[in-house]
Amino acid sequence: MSQIRHALTVKREDDFAKWYQEVISAADLAEESGVRGCMVIKPWGYGIWERIQRLMDDRIKAAGVQNCYFPLFIPLANFTREAEHVEGFAKEMAVVTHHRLIADGKGGLIPDPEAKLEEPLVVRPTSETIIGDAMARWVQSWRDLPLLTNQWANVVRWEMRTRMFLRTSEFLWQEGHTAHETREDALAETHRALEMYRACAEDDLALPVIAGEKPENERFPGAVETWSIEAMMQDGKALQAGTSHYLGNNFAHAAGIQFQDREGTQQYCHTTSWGVSTRMIGGVIMTHGDDDGLRVPPAIAPQQIVIIPMLREAPEDAELIAYCETVRAALASQIALGERVRVLLDTKPGKAAAKRWDWVRKGAPVIIEVGPRDMAEGKIAVLRRDQLWNAANGKPAFTYPAHGDFVAEVGAVLEAIQVGLYEEAKARRDANITRGVTEWQAVVDHFDKGGKYPGWVEVEWAKPTGVALEAVVEKLKAVKLTIRNVPREAEPASGTCIFTAAPAVERILVARAY
Repeated sequence: MSQIRHALTVKREDDFAKWYQEVISAADLAEESGVRGCMVIKPWGYGIWERIQRLMDDRIKAAGVQNCYFPLFIPLANFTREAEHVEGFAKEMAVVTHHRLIADGKGGLIPDPEAKLEEPLVVRPTSETIIGDAMARWVQSWRDLPLLTNQWANVVRWEMRTRMFLRTSEFLWQEGHTAHETREDALAETHRALEMYRACAEDDLALPVIAGEKPENERFPGAVETWSIEAMMQDGKALQAGTSHYLGNNFAHAAGIQFQDREGTQQYCHTTSWGVSTRMIGGVIMTHGDDDGLRVPPAIAPQQIVIIPMLREAPEDAELIAYCETVRAALASQIALGERVRVLLDTKPGKAAAKRWDWVRKGAPVIIEVGPRDMAEGKIAVLRRDQLWNAANGKPAFTYPAHGDFVAEVGAVLEAIQVGLYEEAKARRDANITRGVTEWQAVVDHFDKGGKYPGWVEVEWAKPTGVALEAVVEKLKAVKLTIRNVPREAEPASGTCIFTAAPAVERILVARAY
């Protein structure tokens, strides 16, 4: 097997931001679109999103939530009904004001002054308001509740600083919206969705996360409570990977979502919303990628195994391809992670070594190369993406099992890769959360002097609100820090607030974040 190495030109340690961009390009995930802040998601990148979507959608439907679709355009009046909500999104809204273009007499086009819309339309930044209108029509009685809906859609938020997958002006997501008879039912749904996100992140994306409540200043606009899952990237920064919101009956009042209760009295519903987006792909890159490219957890890999025959543009190639097809079919009949194994036979023209490194950079979990000698001996050359290099000699760590033996063990191999990626990321995260910090200056020193990637710090606080909270936020902002969440499994508070010196009531995570 050829030992030519085609690593990335930028190492994570040298420039994590440039490394991230190079992985996206080298793994053929996405590219700039020519429209500021928007990207083209290429087949391998979209294939990863389809896998996440499929696995998440199964979880959503298992909870009794039904998919539907709502318009991309939302009347501006919908937002003005909910003042706090519109204020939270006002700076990010893209607005349609005309319905026709005309020639400008100079070879270009301009909006027709005669085609101005009577009411501007907002390009969907989120759908609480327009779904609230539908819920007001659909809910009449307590018998109509709970109303559990979800949509897979694109949204637009006009971002000033964009980065592919992490923060783009247009992105893909799912947004669940539910209406309930009681506060308790709505809160139960909020926490069900949060747990669903935790399970999907950890079980499917091998992405260890910490679930917890966001502080008041980080709540979704108009929400009563916001809960999140937070993941640590390899540079120690936090990534908010999903959120679930209890909206109280704020949106129900604004949209008129009322029902006749069991005693015949009119009541307002309690509503929730929850969502994850293509940002999760950014999390996978920054959690699992290495200096050779991406590593895709098998559960979300579009192709879990890629077979590369070593073709020579000779008549005997047909026999080799037939052998590889036999191997492919045998592997594809096996079960791993609860599904049939996904296997691609790559017969595109080109040198096998060059194609191998293309798949290494894309992060295919297992790459198999087969030459005429392998075929004659009934063997295959297997390279695991999570165990790419032989530490003893610095060469690719190929193994050469009989193809029947590998077929028998392939399910266990893919499951081991999935678990191994998760355990590696979890160990790194846990090693980079600092606890026991009791003074604000120690927090500042930690992030100033704690090395290139200082990770997170857990501190105790008194859960201040109003002016006191604003002072805390400004203090954090001055050193480019944020509160991520209050871990739901954190130890009880036992000291004083690091910000106010008042008795602490809970523990929070402080970090730099994307």
